[in-house]
Amino acid sequence: MKNQYDRKMKNVCEFIHQNLDQCLTVKRLSQVAHFSEYHFHRQFSAYFGVSVAKYITQTRLKRASYELCFLKEKSITDIAMDAKYEFSESFSRAFKKEYGISPMAFRMNPDWLSWNQKMKKTTIPTVSVMNVNITDFKETKVAVLEHLGPAEKVNESVMKFVQWRKSTGLSPISQSRTFGLIYHDPAIVEPNEFRFDICGEVLKPIPNNEFSVVNKTIPQGRVAVLRHTGSHDLMDEKVHYLYGKWLPESGEETGDFPCFFHYHNFFPEVAEHELITDIFLPLSGRT
Repeated sequence: MKNQYDRKMKNVCEFIHQNLDQCLTVKRLSQVAHFSEYHFHRQFSAYFGVSVAKYITQTRLKRASYELCFLKEKSITDIAMDAKYEFSESFSRAFKKEYGISPMAFRMNPDWLSWNQKMKKTTIPTVSVMNVNITDFKETKVAVLEHLGPAEKVNESVMKFVQWRKSTGLSPISQSRTFGLIYHDPAIVEPNEFRFDICGEVLKPIPNNEFSVVNKTIPQGRVAVLRHTGSHDLMDEKVHYLYGKWLPESGEETGDFPCFFHYHNFFPEVAEHELITDIFLPLSGRT
C-alpha cells in the first residue's frame, strides 16, 4: 500500500515538473493523484513538509535560477513570465525573498554556495526497480576542469567549463559526451577537500589555456551501470544503492578509478524530470 501511495505522490511531482508553464490548480493535481480535493492539501504537506503552492513556486524559481546563469540570451522578463509572474517586479521580489538576492545580481555574480544553503530540497519518492548492468567502457580522452571545494559551489565550476567549451569549440556540447568524476562523498569529507572533475570528451589533447582546463583519460575497463532519470539532487540514493546493496551482493570488487557520471542532457534545457544520467561504478578486472 505504501508503494502505491508513493507512486501517487511521485506522479504529482512529475506532473508539476512537466507542466510548470501551465496553471497548476489543486483540483487538477488532486485528480492526478487520485485523491480527494478536500484532503490533498494536507496529504501533500504532510508527505513533503511543504505546501503544494510553495513546492510549485520553489520549483519554478529553481528553474529560473538556472536559466539566469546558463541561458544568458534569455531576458529576465521572459524568465519571469515562464515562472508565471505577470510583472518582472513581482518575480524579482519573489526571487529575492527566496534566495536573498535579485535576479539581475544573481545573473551577474551567482553565489551558488549561498543559493544551495537557501535552497529547500524536497525528497521525491523512488519506487522504480534499480537495474544494474555490467559492461565494458572504452578508453575516453577528456578535457577536465578540476573542482576543489564545497559541493554546493560545483555550479560555479560548471559555468567556467561551459564558457571554455563555447569559446574554444574543442569539446562541443552537442557532439561530445559530458562526464563528472566524483572522488569523495560530500557528506563525509571536509567541504574544502571535496573533489569533482567536470569533463568533456575530446578527440585530441587540448592546449594550455586560461581556464585551467587539463587533459585526462577515463580508462577502459569493466563497469557497473545504473541509469538515473530525474533531478541530480536525487542521485545519491542510486549511488548508495550501488555501494551498499548491489556491490556486496554481486561478488564484484571495485576498480582503481572513481565513480563517474555520464550526463546525457542538461537542466534547464530540459525539465528536471527529463534529465538522464548514467552512473558508472568501475570494477576490477580492467583490460
